[in-house]
Amino acid sequence: MYSRILVPVDGSSCSLKGLTEALKLASAPKTRVKVIHVVNELISEPALAATEYHQALIESMRETGKDVLAQAQSIARLADADVDTELLETIGGRASDCIVEAAKQWHADLIVMGTHGRRGMSRLTLGSDAELVVRSAPVPVLLVRERTDI
Repeated sequence: MYSRILVPVDGSSCSLKGLTEALKLASAPKTRVKVIHVVNELISEPALAATEYHQALIESMRETGKDVLAQAQSIARLADADVDTELLETIGGRASDCIVEAAKQWHADLIVMGTHGRRGMSRLTLGSDAELVVRSAPVPVLLVRERTDI
């Protein structure tokens, strides 16, 4: 069984489904769960980089990340699980790289994350952090797909 499960969340229903699955796996004794949220400071408009507005936007992104982590912690409490949370920040790095690095540093033995299962142009334009994590993770990755239609 897994003893250290890393769960990246972004606040979407899809990522929360990943958290729910991770909590099911964490019902085994001595299993620890760490929930992370990545804030990418370069996602915002580069032309605003030197403005006061840009700094307020970054702070808003941090606050949103803290709210996402608090929501994840509340869900974990309802499942009688104790989780650690961490807000990670990057400047221009990919969220997938931060997730993989967090898994290495924390010595996770499983990553559980939601995936939207996008196809076609939406996948091409929006990318897939889940796919990049699968390609470079040092541990198994469980992807929980958001069911849109059956």
